[in-house]
Amino acid sequence: MSSIKVGDVIAERDFHLTRDTLVRYAGASGDFNPIHYRDDVAASVGLPGVLAHGMLTMGFAVQPVVDWLGGDSGRVIDYQVKFTRPVVVDPESGADVSVVAKVGAVDEAGARIDLTVTYAEQTVLGKAQARVSLPA
Repeated sequence: MSSIKVGDVIAERDFHLTRDTLVRYAGASGDFNPIHYRDDVAASVGLPGVLAHGMLTMGFAVQPVVDWLGGDSGRVIDYQVKFTRPVVVDPESGADVSVVAKVGAVDEAGARIDLTVTYAEQTVLGKAQARVSLPA
């Protein structure tokens, strides 16, 4: 890790979401908004289908960085994203989301890891960045 440089890809990961994933997340988070599990409600408010929870997407997007840090989530000092597009989870095929984590900056305090998070070849989290401390 100490030899990382700007532009290095430190992790890549694909996540497959299903409707079961959404139900489990709703139970764990307490977010039971029906746009996350009912097609009729999603359609009634003009959505293209049932959407993955934004916080679920944000949470799994940083996981490859945590894994790269040896599982030490305490070394993630700051994490920010901008939600740019929803992830529509098809009732049969689900949704595949890809995460690429790349070093954006390195200094004596740590590194900024830039995350590219895509679904259906479109970015779903813009300006996704994790600031991490590196081992001495």
